[in-house]
Amino acid sequence: MDTPAFTVSELARLLGAEAVVSDRLIEGIGTLQSATESQLSFLHNPRYQSQLSTSRAGAVLVRAEHRDAVASVALVVADPYIAYARATALFCEQPGADVTSISPAAEISASARLGENVTIGANAVIGDDVSIASGVTIGANSVIGSGCSIGENTRIAANVTLYNRIRIGASCIIHSSAVIGADGFGFADDGGKWLKIHQLGSVRIGDRVEVGAGTTIDRGALDDTVIGNGVILDNQIQVGHNVNIGDNTAIVACTAIAGSTRIGKNCTIAGGVGIAGHLTIADGTHITAMTMVSKSILQPGVFSSGTVMEPNRQWKRNVVRFRQLDELSRRVKCLENIVKQHTEGQPE
Repeated sequence: MDTPAFTVSELARLLGAEAVVSDRLIEGIGTLQSATESQLSFLHNPRYQSQLSTSRAGAVLVRAEHRDAVASVALVVADPYIAYARATALFCEQPGADVTSISPAAEISASARLGENVTIGANAVIGDDVSIASGVTIGANSVIGSGCSIGENTRIAANVTLYNRIRIGASCIIHSSAVIGADGFGFADDGGKWLKIHQLGSVRIGDRVEVGAGTTIDRGALDDTVIGNGVILDNQIQVGHNVNIGDNTAIVACTAIAGSTRIGKNCTIAGGVGIAGHLTIADGTHITAMTMVSKSILQPGVFSSGTVMEPNRQWKRNVVRFRQLDELSRRVKCLENIVKQHTEGQPE
């Protein structure tokens, strides 16, 4: 596969930078410190501004106020980080899907419907009545269960499992080892024995959704689990049954969301967050790492509960104090009552 390459002038046009005239060839992207003369770099964090004058990068994405500090060619843009994100798409080496490429080792049901320019890897299994739109790529060893539908230009990596009747929109990316549509954790206590509640719903995923490696999204018990348009899910996230995640929400690794919780649009949820079931999270809410969400958030804001790192000896002392909080609260309340009794009726 050929390495993508662009002249600096071409990059300026493609990334919406101020026009420059330069035939220098750019073949990749690097940090200001590590980039070579054939690589593009960018300045997003002012902390690294001093590296502009020493960077060997062939071109650097910067705001207008930093153009004169660049040692090579400055590509002036409104937001260097957004321009950098767009540049990564130019240099990302993806296998082409301009022609149909179906491995003879794939197992495809006769009732499956495949669009144009579909790529299916070795040992993939495509079940009955599956609908795969044009431009879809399905990696080796992935399993697409019966009745699933996959929208245009979606990329499913190797070793992904879609259970039956899963619906995935257009231009999605599903990374390896993701499991979509497994049973939600539903059981009834039948006199000390767990009676399984069969999960009769499905999973509906919108357009432009990215699902990270090892992430699991459970099917609904009755209604569907729903992931909105533009949602990004990091690796190793657990989404419980009947969860509804609003458009453009971002969730970071190792977060666990219990069943029937509704998360609004444009939220950010950091790593290691635990969200209890049957809650509502307002649009535009931001939750920091290691937070335990145990009640609904009805007004947007920034919410935290995880404690920060400190030396072990100090942490041990704080744990002791924490265990004493309830008793200290009662003692303070008692003292307040005593003070109140002594001060009431006293002349001012």
